[in-house]
Amino acid sequence: PRTMAYHKPAGELTTRKDAAGRPTVFDNLPKLRSGRWISVGRLDFNTAGLLLVTTDGELAHRLMHPSYEIEREYAVRVLGEVDEAILQQLQEGVMLEDGMAAFASIKDAGGQGVNHWYHVTVREGRNREVRRLWESQGLQVSRLIRIRFGPVSLQRSLRAGRFQDLTAEELAALYAAVKLPVPEASPRRRRAEARHGRRKR
Repeated sequence: PRTMAYHKPAGELTTRKDAAGRPTVFDNLPKLRSGRWISVGRLDFNTAGLLLVTTDGELAHRLMHPSYEIEREYAVRVLGEVDEAILQQLQEGVMLEDGMAAFASIKDAGGQGVNHWYHVTVREGRNREVRRLWESQGLQVSRLIRIRFGPVSLQRSLRAGRFQDLTAEELAALYAAVKLPVPEASPRRRRAEARHGRRKR
Protein backbone atom coordinates (compact mmCIF):
# COMPACT_ATOMS: atom_id res chain seq x y z
CA PRO A 1 0.00 0.00 0.00
CA ARG A 2 1.07 3.57 -0.67
CA THR A 3 -0.08 6.70 1.18
CA MET A 4 0.69 10.26 0.13
CA ALA A 5 0.06 13.83 1.16
CA TYR A 6 -1.42 16.04 -1.55
CA HIS A 7 -1.57 19.83 -1.26
CA LYS A 8 -4.97 20.55 -2.77
CA PRO A 9 -5.38 24.03 -4.21
CA ALA A 10 -8.72 25.81 -4.13
CA GLY A 11 -10.61 25.19 -7.36
CA GLU A 12 -10.25 21.41 -7.51
CA LEU A 13 -12.91 18.81 -6.77
CA THR A 14 -12.30 15.78 -4.57
CA THR A 15 -14.01 13.46 -7.02
CA ARG A 16 -12.86 11.19 -9.83
CA LYS A 17 -14.80 12.84 -12.66
CA ASP A 18 -16.83 15.99 -13.07
CA ALA A 19 -19.58 16.28 -15.67
CA ALA A 20 -18.69 19.94 -16.19
CA GLY A 21 -15.05 19.10 -16.84
CA ARG A 22 -13.70 20.93 -13.79
CA PRO A 23 -10.27 19.83 -12.49
CA THR A 24 -10.12 17.13 -9.81
CA VAL A 25 -7.42 16.14 -7.34
CA PHE A 26 -7.03 12.81 -9.15
CA ASP A 27 -5.84 14.60 -12.29
CA ASN A 28 -2.57 15.44 -10.51
CA LEU A 29 -1.89 12.10 -8.81
CA PRO A 30 0.57 9.55 -10.25
CA LYS A 31 -0.86 6.68 -12.26
CA LEU A 32 -0.93 3.27 -10.59
CA ARG A 33 -0.15 -0.04 -12.24
CA SER A 34 -2.68 -1.73 -9.98
CA GLY A 35 -5.24 -0.60 -7.43
CA ARG A 36 -6.57 2.92 -7.18
CA TRP A 37 -6.19 6.06 -5.11
CA ILE A 38 -8.70 6.60 -2.31
CA SER A 39 -9.08 10.09 -0.87
CA VAL A 40 -9.28 10.15 2.91
CA GLY A 41 -12.36 12.31 3.19
CA ARG A 42 -13.03 15.32 1.01
CA LEU A 43 -12.16 18.98 0.81
CA ASP A 44 -14.67 21.43 -0.65
CA PHE A 45 -14.06 23.03 -4.05
CA ASN A 46 -12.98 26.31 -2.40
CA THR A 47 -11.00 24.68 0.44
CA ALA A 48 -7.26 24.15 0.09
CA GLY A 49 -4.68 22.20 2.06
CA LEU A 50 -3.74 18.71 3.14
CA LEU A 51 -5.53 15.78 1.54
CA LEU A 52 -4.32 12.27 2.30
CA VAL A 53 -4.66 9.69 -0.48
CA THR A 54 -3.94 6.00 -0.12
CA THR A 55 -4.28 2.64 -1.83
CA ASP A 56 -5.08 1.03 1.54
CA GLY A 57 -8.86 0.77 1.78
CA GLU A 58 -8.93 -0.29 5.43
CA LEU A 59 -6.70 2.60 6.46
CA ALA A 60 -8.93 5.08 4.60
CA HIS A 61 -12.08 3.58 6.14
CA ARG A 62 -10.78 3.83 9.69
CA LEU A 63 -9.37 7.33 9.27
CA MET A 64 -12.78 8.53 8.10
CA HIS A 65 -14.84 6.60 10.68
CA PRO A 66 -16.19 8.88 13.45
CA SER A 67 -15.42 6.32 16.18
CA TYR A 68 -11.67 6.98 15.85
CA GLU A 69 -12.15 10.75 16.33
CA ILE A 70 -9.18 11.68 14.15
CA GLU A 71 -8.50 15.39 14.52
CA ARG A 72 -8.54 17.69 11.52
CA GLU A 73 -6.94 21.11 11.95
CA TYR A 74 -7.76 24.08 9.75
CA ALA A 75 -6.43 27.58 9.31
CA VAL A 76 -9.49 29.76 8.75
CA ARG A 77 -9.77 33.42 7.87
CA VAL A 78 -12.99 34.89 9.20
CA LEU A 79 -14.65 38.04 7.94
CA GLY A 80 -16.48 39.84 10.75
CA GLU A 81 -16.21 40.77 14.41
CA VAL A 82 -15.50 37.79 16.68
CA ASP A 83 -15.85 38.16 20.45
CA GLU A 84 -15.25 35.79 23.37
CA ALA A 85 -18.93 34.86 23.57
CA ILE A 86 -18.84 33.58 19.99
CA LEU A 87 -15.64 31.60 20.57
CA GLN A 88 -17.13 30.03 23.68
CA GLN A 89 -20.35 29.13 21.88
CA LEU A 90 -18.45 27.48 19.03
CA GLN A 91 -16.60 25.24 21.50
CA GLU A 92 -19.65 24.44 23.64
CA GLY A 93 -21.71 23.43 20.63
CA VAL A 94 -24.08 24.72 17.97
CA MET A 95 -27.15 22.98 16.57
CA LEU A 96 -26.71 22.57 12.82
CA GLU A 97 -29.20 21.00 10.42
CA ASP A 98 -27.51 17.61 10.87
CA GLY A 99 -27.09 17.78 14.66
CA MET A 100 -24.87 19.34 17.29
CA ALA A 101 -21.36 20.35 16.28
CA ALA A 102 -18.47 22.13 17.98
CA PHE A 103 -14.81 22.93 17.57
CA ALA A 104 -12.55 20.83 19.78
CA SER A 105 -10.21 23.83 20.01
CA ILE A 106 -9.84 27.37 18.68
CA LYS A 107 -6.54 29.30 18.66
CA ASP A 108 -6.06 32.92 17.62
CA ALA A 109 -3.64 32.99 14.68
CA GLY A 110 -3.43 36.74 14.14
CA GLY A 111 -4.51 39.17 11.49
CA GLN A 112 -5.70 42.75 11.30
CA GLY A 113 -9.13 44.35 11.23
CA VAL A 114 -12.14 42.21 10.39
CA ASN A 115 -10.07 39.63 8.46
CA HIS A 116 -8.73 37.49 11.30
CA TRP A 117 -7.11 34.04 11.26
CA TYR A 118 -7.89 31.19 13.65
CA HIS A 119 -6.69 27.61 13.89
CA VAL A 120 -9.56 25.26 14.69
CA THR A 121 -9.83 21.51 15.16
CA VAL A 122 -12.74 19.13 14.60
CA ARG A 123 -12.94 15.39 15.25
CA GLU A 124 -15.26 14.34 12.45
CA GLY A 125 -15.54 14.99 8.75
CA ARG A 126 -19.04 16.38 8.29
CA ASN A 127 -19.79 18.23 5.07
CA ARG A 128 -18.70 21.90 5.27
CA GLU A 129 -18.68 21.65 9.07
CA VAL A 130 -16.05 24.35 9.67
CA ARG A 131 -17.76 26.85 7.38
CA ARG A 132 -21.22 26.11 8.78
CA LEU A 133 -20.09 26.56 12.36
CA TRP A 134 -18.73 30.04 11.69
CA GLU A 135 -21.75 30.93 9.54
CA SER A 136 -24.05 29.97 12.42
CA GLN A 137 -22.62 33.01 14.23
CA GLY A 138 -23.26 35.38 11.33
CA LEU A 139 -19.63 35.24 10.15
CA GLN A 140 -18.17 34.53 6.75
CA VAL A 141 -15.19 32.28 6.04
CA SER A 142 -13.07 34.02 3.41
CA ARG A 143 -10.30 31.40 3.29
CA LEU A 144 -10.00 27.84 4.58
CA ILE A 145 -6.91 25.61 4.58
CA ARG A 146 -6.55 22.18 6.17
CA ILE A 147 -3.13 22.11 7.81
CA ARG A 148 -3.24 18.79 9.67
CA PHE A 149 -5.00 15.43 9.50
CA GLY A 150 -4.37 13.35 12.62
CA PRO A 151 -0.59 13.10 13.15
CA VAL A 152 0.26 14.31 9.62
CA SER A 153 0.80 18.05 9.03
CA LEU A 154 0.97 19.96 5.76
CA GLN A 155 4.64 20.64 5.07
CA ARG A 156 5.61 24.18 4.07
CA SER A 157 7.82 22.75 1.33
CA LEU A 158 4.87 20.99 -0.36
CA ARG A 159 3.50 23.43 -2.90
CA ALA A 160 -0.13 23.54 -4.04
CA GLY A 161 -0.88 20.91 -6.66
CA ARG A 162 2.05 18.71 -5.59
CA PHE A 163 2.22 15.43 -3.68
CA GLN A 164 4.77 13.46 -1.68
CA ASP A 165 4.93 10.06 -0.04
CA LEU A 166 4.61 10.03 3.73
CA THR A 167 7.77 9.35 5.70
CA ALA A 168 8.16 6.11 7.66
CA GLU A 169 7.52 8.09 10.86
CA GLU A 170 4.34 9.66 9.49
CA LEU A 171 3.07 6.29 8.29
CA ALA A 172 3.75 4.67 11.66
CA ALA A 173 1.88 7.43 13.48
CA LEU A 174 -1.04 7.33 11.03
CA TYR A 175 -1.52 3.55 11.26
CA ALA A 176 -1.13 3.65 15.06
CA ALA A 177 -3.88 6.29 15.29
CA VAL A 178 -6.39 3.77 13.92
CA LYS A 179 -4.87 0.68 15.57
CA LEU A 180 -3.52 -0.96 12.43
CA PRO A 181 -0.08 -2.50 11.85
CA VAL A 182 2.09 -0.74 9.30
CA PRO A 183 2.32 -2.85 6.13
CA GLU A 184 5.85 -3.74 5.14
CA ALA A 185 7.15 -2.22 1.94
CA SER A 186 7.99 -4.64 -0.85
CA PRO A 187 11.71 -5.34 -1.41
CA ARG A 188 11.47 -3.47 -4.73
CA ARG A 189 9.97 -0.42 -3.01
CA ARG A 190 12.62 -0.47 -0.28
CA ARG A 191 15.40 -0.57 -2.88
CA ALA A 192 13.83 2.32 -4.79
CA GLU A 193 13.50 4.40 -1.63
CA ALA A 194 17.09 3.65 -0.69
CA ARG A 195 18.24 4.89 -4.12
CA HIS A 196 16.10 7.96 -4.41
CA GLY A 197 15.16 8.82 -0.84
CA ARG A 198 11.85 10.50 -0.17
CA ARG A 199 10.46 11.54 -3.51
CA LYS A 200 8.68 14.85 -4.05
CA ARG A 201 6.79 15.95 -7.13
